[in-house]
Amino acid sequence: MWNLLQIELYKISKRPRTYIAFAAITAIVAIFQFAFKADGGSYMNLMLQSVQDTFDLDKSKAINGYFMCYIILNTLLIQIPILVALVAGDAISGEANMGTLRLLLTKPISRTQIILVKFAASVIYTIGLLIWMALMALFVSLLIFGADDMLIFRVKGDESQILQITKDDIMWRYFAAFGYAAVALTVIAALAILLSVFAENSIGPIIATVCIVIVCTIISNINVPIIDNTIKPWLFTSYLVGWKGFFYIGTNADGEPLKGTIENWPAIRNSLYILLAHIFILISAAVIVFKRKDILS
Repeated sequence: MWNLLQIELYKISKRPRTYIAFAAITAIVAIFQFAFKADGGSYMNLMLQSVQDTFDLDKSKAINGYFMCYIILNTLLIQIPILVALVAGDAISGEANMGTLRLLLTKPISRTQIILVKFAASVIYTIGLLIWMALMALFVSLLIFGADDMLIFRVKGDESQILQITKDDIMWRYFAAFGYAAVALTVIAALAILLSVFAENSIGPIIATVCIVIVCTIISNINVPIIDNTIKPWLFTSYLVGWKGFFYIGTNADGEPLKGTIENWPAIRNSLYILLAHIFILISAAVIVFKRKDILS
């Protein structure tokens, strides 16, 4: 299995599309960093216009590396599923398109092993993307903007909130958030691999994955009671942004924030369970379909 995984990772490294995602992340992060370095004060004025009279804030300290990373993650983690699909959607269909799938199946390896190895390679690629994002969005931002307490702008119910996290209570939250994001994006990789089993070329699974993510995301953001109670709980897109929960601090009985706490850990834990269940179901379905599939290319 290890040799198969090495071969699969080598294949991924040789595809030009593999590096599109890294280039896109670099470009987007750089644009954000340049924009906030040049005129971040305007953004802060916009975000704080409703509380400027009651909230005294040094805007120069508010725009720091931790704050920048949070803003970037809110943008990029919505777009990264598309980048993951570029590679995972090519897993089986790419072999079929090149005519190497039948040759691969003549080797002394099972079809289950093939799916699992390609899934593992896609997961490693996904984790690589997140590590690169962490380097660019967090550590490079810290070098450019420095470190200080972080502000979180949050809408809870009908009211807007501003949460402040001290700088010595932030880094572990980012590690947890990136770990959660890795699980969430692995669902996208599993979905793309399942769709890849049905196709003879890479374009179909990639486009289908992106379309499913877009449609499910729209449904997840529609606030209609019947959808909230019947459909949303079953959609993986309802849990993709659950990483934000790590930045919502718990409070005591007097409403004072408690350092090192999370407001609603059970909800985050349940979201992880649901995402892991999606991964298991999607990969199991991919194995079952692939084992029954007639390979004609």
